[in-house]
Amino acid sequence: MINIEQLIQAIFTIKNIVIYLLAINIITFLIMWWDKHEAKVGDWRVSEKTLFMLVLIGGGIGGIIGMYTFRHKTKKWYFKYGFPIIIILQIILAIYFYII
Repeated sequence: MINIEQLIQAIFTIKNIVIYLLAINIITFLIMWWDKHEAKVGDWRVSEKTLFMLVLIGGGIGGIIGMYTFRHKTKKWYFKYGFPIIIILQIILAIYFYII
């Protein structure tokens, strides 16, 4: 019978974390592109809550790159400052949990 701790160690390897972060950042970047495209054509939009959720679950770099690449949401202060603040807090948390 497998131990929960062993299962967590098997899932949360450096390789799996890197793959996850690459995937979520690419997805976030593409969704920023899609939302900008939809804004231009006046069609259905991705909610701001969804964009923030993607950043919160690890897509911050992709969100920031998408925001400035497509000039999307750059005039909204809560995106302009919110995305970087979330990334900084995530880095602090990652360092904290790595040390423990």
